[in-house]
Amino acid sequence: MEPAAGGGQQARRRPALLALLSTSLLLNAVFLAHHLFRPSRVLSAVGDGGGSSCGLSWTLQAAREAEAVAAVDCSGHGQVFLDGVAGEDGRPGCECNACFAGRDCSLHTPNCTADADSGNPLFLEPYWRRHAAASAVVISGWHRMSYIATGIEKMFQSVELERQIRRLHRAVGNAVVDDKHVVFAAGSIQLINALVHALSPDANAASPPARVVATAPYYPIYRTQTKMFDGREYRWGGTTALWVNASRNSTDGFIEFVTSPNNPDAQLYEPVLGGSAPVIVDHAYYWPHFTHIPAPADEDVMMFTMSKPSGHAGSRFGWALIRDENVAKRANDYVQNSIMGASRDTQLRMLGIVKIMLANLHGKEDIFAFGHDVMRTRWRRLNAVVSRSRRISLQRMAPEYCTYFKRIREPSPGYAWVKCEMEEDDDCYEALLKAKIITRSGARFEASSRYTRLSLLKTDDDFEVLMERVTDLVNAENYDEPASSSTTLVM
Repeated sequence: MEPAAGGGQQARRRPALLALLSTSLLLNAVFLAHHLFRPSRVLSAVGDGGGSSCGLSWTLQAAREAEAVAAVDCSGHGQVFLDGVAGEDGRPGCECNACFAGRDCSLHTPNCTADADSGNPLFLEPYWRRHAAASAVVISGWHRMSYIATGIEKMFQSVELERQIRRLHRAVGNAVVDDKHVVFAAGSIQLINALVHALSPDANAASPPARVVATAPYYPIYRTQTKMFDGREYRWGGTTALWVNASRNSTDGFIEFVTSPNNPDAQLYEPVLGGSAPVIVDHAYYWPHFTHIPAPADEDVMMFTMSKPSGHAGSRFGWALIRDENVAKRANDYVQNSIMGASRDTQLRMLGIVKIMLANLHGKEDIFAFGHDVMRTRWRRLNAVVSRSRRISLQRMAPEYCTYFKRIREPSPGYAWVKCEMEEDDDCYEALLKAKIITRSGARFEASSRYTRLSLLKTDDDFEVLMERVTDLVNAENYDEPASSSTTLVM
C-alpha cells in the first residue's frame, strides 16, 4: 500500500509545480519586456526622463514644442506661432489681433480703426483650433527632400492629394472632375498667369497677343498679374464692356476671366463675350459656406484655392481643373518652369486638411456648416445695421436652394459691396475711412468710386470692431438737419 500512497502525493504535487513554473515564466517575460521596451530606452534620444510616450521617439520633441506654443494664453485675442519673433527668454510671444496689445493681448485699444480691407479667411481659425489633434502634421527632416513628389520621374504633384481633392469636389457637388486634368500651383495667384499662358497663342505664332479681359467689378489681380507679364503671348485688354460690340463678329484673340461667386460683390456670373473666346472661371468662393451650390460647375478651365474652403491662405496652394489635355500640359509646364511644382511640405499639410474636411462632411463638425453659420450671422448683423442707413447700402442677396445642404440657405457672402448713396460721398473709400473703417475702393475693381468693399472674412475681433464703427457711422446720421450736416460723424 506504501507505493500507492506515494504515487497519490506525487499526483497532488504536479499541478502546484506546473503553476509555479508558469508563474516564473510569466514573470521572466514581464521583466524582459520591461527591460527591452521601457520608456526610458525608447525616449533616450529625446531626453524624456522616463515619462509615458506611447512609443513615440523622434516626433515627441516636435509635438512638445507645438503643444507648448499652443498652450500660451493670449487672452483670446491673439496667438503664438512656432516661427514667431523670439523674446528675451528665447521663446516666441503673442501676436495680437487688431485693436489689442500687451504681452498677453489683453489691452484693448479704444476707438481703434476697423481694418476690413484684406480677404484673410481667419474666421475659420476657431474650427481648426477645435480640430488641432486631427489636423496636426509632423514633418520629418527627410520628408520629400527630392524635387520629385511621389517617386515617379518628373512628377511634382502628390498623387494622393489629387485623389482626395477629386473626392472633395464630388462630395460637395461644386465641380465636375471626372473628365478634368488637375494642375497644382502656389495659390491662385500663380494659376492666373499659368492659365493665361496655357490659353494664349504660342510666342512664335503669327497671330497677335491675346487680350485678357474681365467684367467690372472684377478681382484686380487679374489686371496687375497680366500687366506684369505683358508680352508676345498676351496683354491686358481692359473690361469686357470695351469689347462686347467689337467681339460680336469674332471673339478670336480674347481670354475672359469670370469670377463666380464674384469678388467683390459675391454674385454668380457667366461669361460676357461668348463665342470661341476661352474662359477662365475663378471658383475660389464656390463652396457652401460662401454661396449656394445650384449645380456642379463644368467649365473647360476652372480655378480653385485652398485659402477659401479651409482658410489656409498662408499655405499658398491652388489648383486648376482643365478639360483639354494640351491646355493642362501648358499650364503644368508653366508651373514646373517657374517653381518646379507646389511645395512638397504644403502638399502634405493640405492632404491632411482635405482628409479632415471629408471625414466630417454632413456631420456635427462639418466645416461648411460651421463656416456658413459664421458668415450668415455676420451678414445678418451687418445688414440689420446698414438697413437703418440712408447714407450707405449693401448689395441685395436672396436666400437660395443649395444642393449641398439640400435646403434653402441664407446669404453668407465673404464681402459686403458697399455703395455710398449721398451725393457728397463720391469717394466711398474716403467716406468710410473718415469713419475709421479701412476698406478696398471700388476703383481698384475698375468700378465706380461710389462703391467700396468690406471684408467679412477676418477674425471675430476684426468683425466686432467693424460692427462698432459701422454702427457709429449709421447712428451719426441725422436727417432732421440740413444735408450739409447730415454727414457729420462721431469720431
